[in-house]
Amino acid sequence: MDKSFDMEVREDVAGLGLVKGFKIGAAACDIRNKGDFSRLDLALVVSETPADAAGVFTTNDVKASPVLLDIARLEASPKMRAIVANSGNANACTGARGSEDAEKMCELAAAAAGCRKEEVLVCSTGRIGEFMPMEKVAKGIAEAASKLSDSDEQSAAASRAIMTSDTRPKTVIATVAFGGKKISVAGMAKGAGMIEPNMATMLAFIVSDASVAQPLLKKLLKECAGKTFNRMTVDGDMSTNDTVLCLCNGAGGVSVSESDAESAEAFKAALLAVCRSLARKIVGDGEKITKVVEVKVSGARDSAQAEKICRSIGNSLLVKSSWFGEDPNWGRLADAAGYARTGLVYDKIDLDYDGVPVLSKGQPVAENKPLWKKIVSRKTFTVNLNLNLGSAEESILAADLTEGYVNFNKGE
Repeated sequence: MDKSFDMEVREDVAGLGLVKGFKIGAAACDIRNKGDFSRLDLALVVSETPADAAGVFTTNDVKASPVLLDIARLEASPKMRAIVANSGNANACTGARGSEDAEKMCELAAAAAGCRKEEVLVCSTGRIGEFMPMEKVAKGIAEAASKLSDSDEQSAAASRAIMTSDTRPKTVIATVAFGGKKISVAGMAKGAGMIEPNMATMLAFIVSDASVAQPLLKKLLKECAGKTFNRMTVDGDMSTNDTVLCLCNGAGGVSVSESDAESAEAFKAALLAVCRSLARKIVGDGEKITKVVEVKVSGARDSAQAEKICRSIGNSLLVKSSWFGEDPNWGRLADAAGYARTGLVYDKIDLDYDGVPVLSKGQPVAENKPLWKKIVSRKTFTVNLNLNLGSAEESILAADLTEGYVNFNKGE
């Protein structure tokens, strides 16, 4: 977007409860069947009035029961009242019973929220292939409903309840002012492993006090997810449960429409800021990572070429291992860019780490080697690859690959 707005983005607050017309609740009901009732694992997000709703989902051919239910529900109706979400069990690859359990969760949440089950969306994350412990889930939904409020405490509790291997909750709120009006957009997310577009093993719940008709909301959410959640990778795996849901209840009194370009641009600016913040938090909390690296490819013939090279570099095990070893091994980056097989011309490429030249028209800038080493020892840095073939550019957030990741994922 070309237009800038007066926008405040805060990452130090839980967020969702600060948006007018939404109430949040959380509970601990031992969905993992570990005998641990101290770990929060169920969350409710409820709009006081019917909200415009849209979602973006995993493109995996194997989709969990909650994903299939939500896709069908959003195709049937543009308005929703609530989201019920759990961690500890993905309800994926669970057949007919999994579908029944997802439906039952919606039914229970609807009764608690005072709405129809068709107005409830459901999300699950955790271990694949196990049935939901529905008696515990039912108790958890009832408990979370009893705590529904707009308090910071419940918003923070809900952000923890959706965590699996995450080490910290991920929340943000953006407020944008324009033409005497104000829109708030808040979000919470989870994600740490199985992180690869499209999207990641992630859930993200976004709420706003604006009114945005579903066709426009769906379009804007897809665009923002495409530039954020679909531009990150930790380990190259794609989940069965990836979901981003957005509810806009209009409680702030601002209507967003395509006929009012300023309102649409303002809302998109806030939505993009929330998605970008959550995406960076997800990569930054990747399982046992030590570095977050932004890979930028510019000067491409088209966006497809730039994106393919970004992904090739970001997913290369050799590249990721060298980042962990703090080795400025630009040869591995060049190799990964080449095996993307997009028709780059090596003698044209420029490469730098955080602005320090590494290659100039394919020739090493060897005198900068001490600086390269210093840069790749940082917790965050940027790799810039200019193909000098056109004007298209894309970027991706990536992470290193550590021995800690391997040990963490060896299984029980």
